[in-house]
Amino acid sequence: MNNNSNHTFWTTVKQAFEIKNVPFPWIKSLLAGICAGIPIFLGLLFGNFQYGMYGSIGSFTFLYMFNEPLAQRAKKLFFVAVGLAAAVGIGTLLAPYPLAMAVAVGFIGAFVTFIFGTLKFPGPAAIFFVLAVTLTSAMNINPSEAPIRAGLVFLGGMLSWTVAMSGWFINRRGSETKALKAVYNQLASLIDSASTDTFSVAREKALQQIKVAGDTLSAGYISWDKSMESRKLYYLYEQANHIFSEVVEYHAKEGSRIPEDFGQAIREFVKSLEGGKSSASALPKVDDHPMLIRLSTRIREVDEVLTDPEKAAKHDIHIRKPPVRSLFAGALHKNSIVFISSLRNGFIMVIAALIAFSFDFDRAYWIPLSCAAVMMGTTVMTTFHRAIQRSVGTIIGVLIASMLLASQPEGWMIAVIITVLTFGAEMFIPRNYALAAFFFTSTAIFMAENATQIFDVGYFAAIRATDVLIGCTIGLAGTYLIGRRSASSRLPHLLSKTIRSEMQVLAQLFSDNTGTAVGESGDMRKMQTNLNNLNLVYSTALGEIPRNKPALHNLWPIIFSTDQLGYLLEAAAKEPNRTILSDEEMAHLLLTFEKMAQAAKQEQPLSRREIPRLPSHPHIEKEIADLQTAMQLRK
Repeated sequence: MNNNSNHTFWTTVKQAFEIKNVPFPWIKSLLAGICAGIPIFLGLLFGNFQYGMYGSIGSFTFLYMFNEPLAQRAKKLFFVAVGLAAAVGIGTLLAPYPLAMAVAVGFIGAFVTFIFGTLKFPGPAAIFFVLAVTLTSAMNINPSEAPIRAGLVFLGGMLSWTVAMSGWFINRRGSETKALKAVYNQLASLIDSASTDTFSVAREKALQQIKVAGDTLSAGYISWDKSMESRKLYYLYEQANHIFSEVVEYHAKEGSRIPEDFGQAIREFVKSLEGGKSSASALPKVDDHPMLIRLSTRIREVDEVLTDPEKAAKHDIHIRKPPVRSLFAGALHKNSIVFISSLRNGFIMVIAALIAFSFDFDRAYWIPLSCAAVMMGTTVMTTFHRAIQRSVGTIIGVLIASMLLASQPEGWMIAVIITVLTFGAEMFIPRNYALAAFFFTSTAIFMAENATQIFDVGYFAAIRATDVLIGCTIGLAGTYLIGRRSASSRLPHLLSKTIRSEMQVLAQLFSDNTGTAVGESGDMRKMQTNLNNLNLVYSTALGEIPRNKPALHNLWPIIFSTDQLGYLLEAAAKEPNRTILSDEEMAHLLLTFEKMAQAAKQEQPLSRREIPRLPSHPHIEKEIADLQTAMQLRK
């Protein structure tokens, strides 16, 4: 038992220091360094170094830039700049009141965590907002300076916004194009795998890519943008959905392979999206097989739009973008893992801040900041990884910063050092957080300690390392003790709830209620919200300590089949001609779903029931059967 525990511990430590084999983000890192350095250089130029440092806090805005649609980036980074400015303003006002400051740290951490979790924004989430508010405790206590400090932070943030949006003039739809290329590559693999043992895996990957592309196009949608390029991309996404459905239906009905020239034609489309030229000879040739003729027609329609984008103009753009209020309404629920994590993180940060500000810690902001950094992990396991990375990386970063500060750099040299350190942090963060911590720890210290005369480097390093270790310990202990099994305990209820929401959509789709816009209905939005929550909770449960690995492994086929069924129901809502079930057939089908929902909630195997035929949707019929099979095999 002890040997197994030791092995698990050292395996976890090893994973924490694993270097990911990903490209260095040279351009982003260089621009991040420029955004951090320019405000300081301007402050020196105009004779007010401290104002330049305030502006440099706003440069954290650039660190929230990722490979996202530019329309989404513009809104997100603007509100990040506003949020950072507000955090500095609030911190300046509350700096004389430690208890109020602690509550503010927790509230800001919880609020930002909830926003980023609900909107599924990647990136550092609350950490730089917590840094911004806690840095004010190291500044001169002067609440009257709150407006000027907040204003300068906002100006620094808008500089970063301007730099981040420069891609608008270079490749305005780059993220959307990249997402579609991934979809069509995966569709080619799906076609090649039809009627083989690898089809389920290929279908799972294709569905995931289609969802990513859908989210990307939805995030980048601009109502007034009616350009040919936009219409082409949205049309290609709709065609990708149709091709996916045709292939899944073919696999459900037929036992034969799809000719390989179908997959080759799809790969040629990817070349065209990359700026090359597709080959007309690659278009599939079919006999008189009706399903292959339909699939071939879809592929030829894609080729026509790629060859002549103006043909996309005759197609209407239909983007279902869920209202933001419905996203937040779905996340504000007692079983929402985003809501629970936000409350937990906020509470733990309040505890960390109270400990930091109530005792005689020098530069106490390092404790809640380290606590926030550790809790960026989405699961207990990733939190443990982050604690190890943060502790080791920060201790080394403190030593580096201590030696640099001991040399007493001034003016321009501080600006250059902060620029270089910011560049280094962005370069290494995709590879390993511990390596990046060497740099951003030093950056944060420079921003707070630039006026400190440091002569005892060992003492300075020791107290900073102590603060970091205390913060990491609080974050790790709080995450482990509070809600460590909250995700897995919620899975049965959420799975049952999701199956029932699919039942409600299915009842609308296949009953005689023509005229009802199922795709825009509240039941459809509820189903989408439940599916999103289910996938998030399942991913979180995989990282819990301890976790029932066999049970979670056995649950995955049910999760995937539920997810796949939800996608097929969404696709069916767009089709005008659907099977109409009789009242008796519908009652039988609804009872089947209710039995599945009860079995999911009680975590019991399912007794299989026959389901009504759905001639116009054999792939939905098969997916319901697969879901029953997965629940039958549950142990």
